[in-house]
Amino acid sequence: MKQWPKVKVIISGGGTGGHIFPAIAIANAIKKMNPQSDILFIGAKGRMEMEKVPQAGYDIIGLPIQGIQRKLSVKNLLLPFKLLSSLMQSRKIMRSFKPDVAVGVGGYASGPLLYISTSMKIPSLIQEQNSYAGVTNKILAKRVNKICVAYEGMETFFPKEKIIVTGNPVRKEVVTNVVQKNEALNFFGLKEGVKTVLVVGGSLGAGVINNSIKNNLQAFAGNNIQLIWQTGKFYYQDLKDVATGYSDRIKIYDFINRMDMAYSAADVVISRAGAIAISELCCLKKAVILVPSPNVAEDHQTKNAMALVNKNAAILVKDVEAKDKLMNEVLRLIADEALQQQLSGNIARLAYMNADEQIAETIFKLAEKK
Repeated sequence: MKQWPKVKVIISGGGTGGHIFPAIAIANAIKKMNPQSDILFIGAKGRMEMEKVPQAGYDIIGLPIQGIQRKLSVKNLLLPFKLLSSLMQSRKIMRSFKPDVAVGVGGYASGPLLYISTSMKIPSLIQEQNSYAGVTNKILAKRVNKICVAYEGMETFFPKEKIIVTGNPVRKEVVTNVVQKNEALNFFGLKEGVKTVLVVGGSLGAGVINNSIKNNLQAFAGNNIQLIWQTGKFYYQDLKDVATGYSDRIKIYDFINRMDMAYSAADVVISRAGAIAISELCCLKKAVILVPSPNVAEDHQTKNAMALVNKNAAILVKDVEAKDKLMNEVLRLIADEALQQQLSGNIARLAYMNADEQIAETIFKLAEKK
């Protein structure tokens, strides 16, 4: 294995688990390839990364940057001032830390940090997780050196000569831990030999999915289906109270830390169509029903989902149709083991298992050129 030189890397971005988990995976890969490397994270104050990154063992500095509010809000009046402050702080951080390479993974903090890094001629890389590029990354694409993507055909958004198809970094502890199904079921206090559905609406939860499940708890029980249900913190308490009468077969959590156990226990997964969730499902060969969130830029979750549906690798239920259709699709898929196997085989062909190492290698190569 090649001995890579020590590097100093800034990784910026966050906001949701879909940006944070890939960032941490890239950092872990860099540390694996050279443990002496220095890594500093840049996030947005008050966002999830300010908690999750230190938990992973890395330092992080928060910028005051925020996103544009879609509804009329006083917060939008503050955006130019927060952007200017974030740009000034980014320049100060760059001069102090002196990175060899700057990396953007998406989220509010990526824009100011990568704008400053490229203006200072620091080798820079962005990682686009979705099949439809975000506005920030489309702007930054003209300035950075390399663009790591998860889907083919991204030349529509980015200069072809800068693109490297790596797939999305996934949580190694989730996709590589070998957990037997009986062990996983026992971990959640569920029965062997009973069909099990895992529901994950993303790290922040999903109201439409949660309500669809809540309205069909009796249907799960009546069809002898067990449920592992991640609700998100916002929805947890109310849904926990609703599910109290089903505690023997419905296990409800605000956030599941042992997703390796959850995936291993599940016969079928119901999920949003975030890029990292999809990448993990591909690696784990899971039969999945995707309910894309409509509340994302450019409706990119639907585009992510269609990349799988067009290859017969997932089932799609539109967000607006989930109330009426989701439970029917769950029952249909649970009852059809041949369809489960077909979806599992097709989704497995779309997996990229070593995206984090490929991206880390690209970072080291950029540092060497510097």
